[in-house]
Amino acid sequence: MTSSGYWPLTGLRLHTEGLELRLPDADDLLALAALAEAGVHDPATQPFEAEWTDVSPPERALATLRYHWSCWGSWQPTDWTLNLVAVRDGTVVGMQGMSGANFAKLREVGTGSWLGLDYQGQGIGTAMRAAVLALAFDGLGAEFAISAAFVGNPASIAVSRKLGYAADGMNRYLIRGEPVQNRRFRLDRAAWLGNRRIDVSISGLEPCLPLFGLN
Repeated sequence: MTSSGYWPLTGLRLHTEGLELRLPDADDLLALAALAEAGVHDPATQPFEAEWTDVSPPERALATLRYHWSCWGSWQPTDWTLNLVAVRDGTVVGMQGMSGANFAKLREVGTGSWLGLDYQGQGIGTAMRAAVLALAFDGLGAEFAISAAFVGNPASIAVSRKLGYAADGMNRYLIRGEPVQNRRFRLDRAAWLGNRRIDVSISGLEPCLPLFGLN
Protein backbone atom coordinates (compact mmCIF):
# COMPACT_ATOMS: atom_id res chain seq x y z
CA MET A 1 0.00 0.00 0.00
CA THR A 2 1.27 3.50 -0.83
CA SER A 3 1.66 6.16 1.83
CA SER A 4 -1.46 7.90 0.49
CA GLY A 5 -3.35 4.67 1.12
CA TYR A 6 -2.44 4.76 4.79
CA TRP A 7 -2.93 8.54 5.03
CA PRO A 8 -5.38 9.54 2.26
CA LEU A 9 -5.67 13.08 3.60
CA THR A 10 -2.65 13.88 1.42
CA GLY A 11 -4.98 13.70 -1.58
CA LEU A 12 -7.72 15.95 -0.18
CA ARG A 13 -8.07 19.26 -2.04
CA LEU A 14 -10.38 22.25 -1.62
CA HIS A 15 -10.47 24.94 -4.32
CA THR A 16 -12.11 28.35 -4.07
CA GLU A 17 -11.51 32.00 -5.00
CA GLY A 18 -8.05 31.36 -6.46
CA LEU A 19 -6.98 29.32 -3.43
CA GLU A 20 -6.08 25.69 -2.92
CA LEU A 21 -6.35 24.24 0.58
CA ARG A 22 -4.45 21.02 1.21
CA LEU A 23 -2.65 19.01 3.84
CA PRO A 24 0.87 20.45 3.95
CA ASP A 25 3.78 18.40 2.69
CA ALA A 26 7.29 18.96 4.10
CA ASP A 27 7.96 21.99 1.89
CA ASP A 28 4.54 23.53 2.62
CA LEU A 29 5.10 23.11 6.33
CA LEU A 30 8.48 24.84 6.19
CA ALA A 31 6.90 27.69 4.20
CA LEU A 32 4.16 27.97 6.82
CA ALA A 33 6.73 28.05 9.62
CA ALA A 34 8.61 30.85 7.83
CA LEU A 35 5.34 32.77 7.45
CA ALA A 36 4.67 32.43 11.17
CA GLU A 37 8.23 33.47 11.97
CA ALA A 38 7.73 36.70 9.99
CA GLY A 39 4.68 37.55 12.13
CA VAL A 40 0.92 37.16 11.81
CA HIS A 41 -0.39 40.14 13.83
CA ASP A 42 0.58 43.36 15.55
CA PRO A 43 2.73 42.27 18.52
CA ALA A 44 0.90 44.84 20.67
CA THR A 45 -2.15 42.56 20.54
CA GLN A 46 -2.70 38.86 21.27
CA PRO A 47 -5.72 37.57 19.30
CA PHE A 48 -5.27 33.89 20.18
CA GLU A 49 -6.17 31.84 23.24
CA ALA A 50 -2.89 29.95 22.95
CA GLU A 51 -0.20 32.60 23.23
CA TRP A 52 2.07 30.87 20.71
CA THR A 53 3.01 34.17 19.08
CA ASP A 54 4.39 35.68 22.32
CA VAL A 55 7.78 34.07 21.76
CA SER A 56 10.80 34.84 19.61
CA PRO A 57 10.36 34.46 15.83
CA PRO A 58 12.43 31.22 15.62
CA GLU A 59 10.46 29.73 18.53
CA ARG A 60 7.23 30.73 16.75
CA ALA A 61 8.33 28.84 13.63
CA LEU A 62 9.22 25.75 15.64
CA ALA A 63 5.91 25.91 17.55
CA THR A 64 4.11 25.91 14.20
CA LEU A 65 5.90 22.73 13.12
CA ARG A 66 5.30 21.02 16.45
CA TYR A 67 1.61 21.86 16.41
CA HIS A 68 1.06 20.29 13.00
CA TRP A 69 3.12 17.22 13.88
CA SER A 70 1.20 16.77 17.13
CA CYS A 71 -2.18 16.95 15.35
CA TRP A 72 -1.09 14.30 12.86
CA GLY A 73 0.27 12.04 15.58
CA SER A 74 -2.81 12.30 17.81
CA TRP A 75 -5.43 11.88 15.05
CA GLN A 76 -8.29 9.55 15.94
CA PRO A 77 -11.62 9.12 14.09
CA THR A 78 -13.32 10.24 17.30
CA ASP A 79 -11.03 13.24 17.91
CA TRP A 80 -9.31 14.93 14.99
CA THR A 81 -7.91 18.26 13.89
CA LEU A 82 -7.43 18.87 10.17
CA ASN A 83 -4.96 21.69 9.42
CA LEU A 84 -4.73 22.76 5.79
CA VAL A 85 -2.38 25.26 4.21
CA ALA A 86 -3.92 27.89 1.95
CA VAL A 87 -1.95 28.33 -1.26
CA ARG A 88 -2.39 31.20 -3.72
CA ASP A 89 -0.42 31.26 -6.98
CA GLY A 90 1.96 28.64 -5.58
CA THR A 91 2.62 30.55 -2.35
CA VAL A 92 1.57 29.43 1.12
CA VAL A 93 -0.37 32.36 2.60
CA GLY A 94 -1.86 30.91 5.79
CA MET A 95 -3.48 28.02 7.61
CA GLN A 96 -7.11 26.95 8.02
CA GLY A 97 -8.00 24.36 10.64
CA MET A 98 -11.12 22.35 11.38
CA SER A 99 -11.63 19.98 14.30
CA GLY A 100 -14.23 17.50 15.47
CA ALA A 101 -14.76 15.41 18.60
CA ASN A 102 -17.18 12.49 18.31
CA PHE A 103 -18.14 14.03 14.99
CA ALA A 104 -20.05 10.99 13.69
CA LYS A 105 -22.54 11.46 16.54
CA LEU A 106 -22.44 15.21 17.27
CA ARG A 107 -22.02 16.44 13.68
CA GLU A 108 -20.30 19.60 14.92
CA VAL A 109 -16.97 21.13 13.91
CA GLY A 110 -14.88 24.01 15.15
CA THR A 111 -12.61 26.17 13.00
CA GLY A 112 -9.55 28.36 13.42
CA SER A 113 -7.13 30.08 11.08
CA TRP A 114 -4.38 32.61 10.57
CA LEU A 115 -2.83 34.47 7.66
CA GLY A 116 0.57 36.00 7.05
CA LEU A 117 0.60 39.78 7.48
CA ASP A 118 1.06 40.44 3.75
CA TYR A 119 -2.13 38.53 2.91
CA GLN A 120 -4.59 40.03 5.38
CA GLY A 121 -7.48 42.28 4.42
CA GLN A 122 -7.89 40.74 0.96
CA GLY A 123 -10.86 38.41 1.54
CA ILE A 124 -8.64 35.35 1.84
CA GLY A 125 -9.79 34.59 5.38
CA THR A 126 -13.42 34.51 4.29
CA ALA A 127 -12.63 32.20 1.36
CA MET A 128 -10.60 29.87 3.57
CA ARG A 129 -13.40 29.57 6.13
CA ALA A 130 -16.00 29.05 3.39
CA ALA A 131 -13.87 26.23 1.98
CA VAL A 132 -13.74 24.21 5.19
CA LEU A 133 -17.41 24.92 5.88
CA ALA A 134 -18.22 23.39 2.50
CA LEU A 135 -16.10 20.40 3.49
CA ALA A 136 -17.94 20.16 6.80
CA PHE A 137 -21.54 20.64 5.64
CA ASP A 138 -21.43 19.32 2.07
CA GLY A 139 -18.66 16.74 2.35
CA LEU A 140 -19.03 15.37 5.88
CA GLY A 141 -22.68 16.06 6.70
CA ALA A 142 -22.13 18.47 9.59
CA GLU A 143 -25.11 20.07 11.30
CA PHE A 144 -23.24 22.82 13.17
CA ALA A 145 -19.99 24.79 12.96
CA ILE A 146 -18.67 26.90 15.81
CA SER A 147 -16.08 29.64 15.93
CA ALA A 148 -14.79 32.08 18.51
CA ALA A 149 -12.80 35.31 18.52
CA PHE A 150 -11.58 37.77 21.10
CA VAL A 151 -13.21 41.20 21.03
CA GLY A 152 -9.91 42.61 19.78
CA ASN A 153 -10.04 40.45 16.64
CA PRO A 154 -12.69 42.20 14.52
CA ALA A 155 -11.55 40.56 11.28
CA SER A 156 -12.48 37.08 12.52
CA ILE A 157 -15.80 38.33 13.89
CA ALA A 158 -16.56 39.96 10.53
CA VAL A 159 -15.92 36.68 8.69
CA SER A 160 -18.32 34.84 11.00
CA ARG A 161 -21.03 37.42 10.46
CA LYS A 162 -20.52 37.44 6.69
CA LEU A 163 -20.95 33.67 6.52
CA GLY A 164 -24.17 33.61 8.56
CA TYR A 165 -23.07 32.65 12.07
CA ALA A 166 -25.23 33.68 15.02
CA ALA A 167 -23.96 34.85 18.40
CA ASP A 168 -23.59 31.95 20.84
CA GLY A 169 -22.44 33.56 24.09
CA MET A 170 -18.99 34.36 25.37
CA ASN A 171 -16.16 33.11 27.57
CA ARG A 172 -13.48 34.99 29.47
CA TYR A 173 -9.78 34.15 29.38
CA LEU A 174 -6.65 35.55 30.92
CA ILE A 175 -4.49 36.88 28.08
CA ARG A 176 -1.18 38.41 29.05
CA GLY A 177 -2.47 38.43 32.60
CA GLU A 178 -5.64 40.40 31.82
CA PRO A 179 -9.26 39.16 31.45
CA VAL A 180 -10.48 39.30 27.85
CA GLN A 181 -13.87 38.42 26.38
CA ASN A 182 -13.95 35.67 23.76
CA ARG A 183 -17.14 35.79 21.70
CA ARG A 184 -18.62 32.51 20.44
CA PHE A 185 -20.51 32.05 17.17
CA ARG A 186 -22.56 29.13 15.80
CA LEU A 187 -23.61 28.29 12.25
CA ASP A 188 -26.29 25.67 11.57
CA ARG A 189 -26.98 23.90 8.31
CA ALA A 190 -29.95 26.10 7.37
CA ALA A 191 -27.95 29.29 7.88
CA TRP A 192 -25.04 27.86 5.89
CA LEU A 193 -27.30 27.03 2.96
CA GLY A 194 -28.93 30.45 3.15
CA ASN A 195 -25.65 32.39 3.17
CA ARG A 196 -23.57 30.54 0.58
CA ARG A 197 -21.86 33.08 -1.66
CA ILE A 198 -18.57 31.35 -2.49
CA ASP A 199 -18.23 28.30 -4.74
CA VAL A 200 -16.02 25.50 -3.40
CA SER A 201 -14.92 22.30 -5.11
CA ILE A 202 -13.79 19.26 -3.10
CA SER A 203 -11.73 16.35 -4.40
CA GLY A 204 -10.11 13.32 -2.81
CA LEU A 205 -12.57 13.13 0.09
CA GLU A 206 -14.10 9.66 -0.21
CA PRO A 207 -11.05 7.62 0.90
CA CYS A 208 -10.64 9.99 3.87
CA LEU A 209 -14.11 9.42 5.33
CA PRO A 210 -13.10 6.64 7.77
CA LEU A 211 -10.52 9.01 9.28
CA PHE A 212 -13.38 11.35 10.18
CA GLY A 213 -15.30 8.49 11.80
CA LEU A 214 -17.61 8.07 8.80
CA ASN A 215 -18.24 4.87 6.85
